[in-house]
Amino acid sequence: KNGPNKLQLTRHCHYLNELLQLEAVKKYIETLKEEYKQINNGVNYIQLAPLIPLLEEMQSSEKDLLELESMYKSVETRADQELIQLVFEERQQLHKNIEVLQGKLLHTLVQRDEHDKSNVILEVTAGRTTGGDICQQFTREIYDMYKNYAEYKNWNFEVLNYTPADYGGLHHASACISGENAYRFLRHEGGTHRVQRIPEVGLSSRMQRIHTGTMAVIVLPQIDEVDIQVDANDLRIDTFRAKGAGGQHVNTTDSAVRIVHIPTSLTIECQQHRSQLENKKLAMRTLKAKLYQRIAEAKMEKMQNTRKMQ
Repeated sequence: KNGPNKLQLTRHCHYLNELLQLEAVKKYIETLKEEYKQINNGVNYIQLAPLIPLLEEMQSSEKDLLELESMYKSVETRADQELIQLVFEERQQLHKNIEVLQGKLLHTLVQRDEHDKSNVILEVTAGRTTGGDICQQFTREIYDMYKNYAEYKNWNFEVLNYTPADYGGLHHASACISGENAYRFLRHEGGTHRVQRIPEVGLSSRMQRIHTGTMAVIVLPQIDEVDIQVDANDLRIDTFRAKGAGGQHVNTTDSAVRIVHIPTSLTIECQQHRSQLENKKLAMRTLKAKLYQRIAEAKMEKMQNTRKMQ
């Protein structure tokens, strides 16, 4: 596929401008500037140093733009078309410069992660205690949203597991999203989401009242072979016939794979491919991502406990 078209770039620039106009973002930027003034060395200084020149350059460009807007209004009343054209071109260039600076500023504000360039393992799961049909339908909508977003970003979206529910809903699905900086764009998407609505279809729709449901999103970096080592003796591998949305091979061969990591009780299923070997590879990839998540969370918790003790 080709890169983003002109319309996509226009939308992206408009989104950046709207994001920077949010009061919470403005307040956060001002807080960082004050923090920068109060420190002269250390880790925080190193992290904040790239931010200040961008802010100063953007503020300077915005000031120049205001002055140029005033000048443009005054020269419009004159007959000097050459001067009008010159001011107009300079104004357009300033607009472009500000948009570029806004993009750089947002990239600087978002903290880097060692796996920013990694591909992503995405999981969506409908809540089991509340919501019923509405919960499963909302889960399918969220799944479709990420699938469409991956297409918009020209990323590859490979389904690993898909367990549909009644009335167009979805119990659980997982996918591998591969593309440029996929994890950097998606790593903050994980969490629990709540929906409140009157169901249009399903058993709950008969009550004609607002139902509340939840669903969970998990985003994991796809880990390479060298990052996580898994002992084969710690695994129990089962095969079974694929079920649900899967094409003609459903219920004809034992191509689906279930891997259980005995020490942690993590269970991974994959039934996307006709080949049992391919499903096993995908399931192992997902298992390693989940094991890495546990290691990372334990490391983060240890760091936080250390800070509390100081």
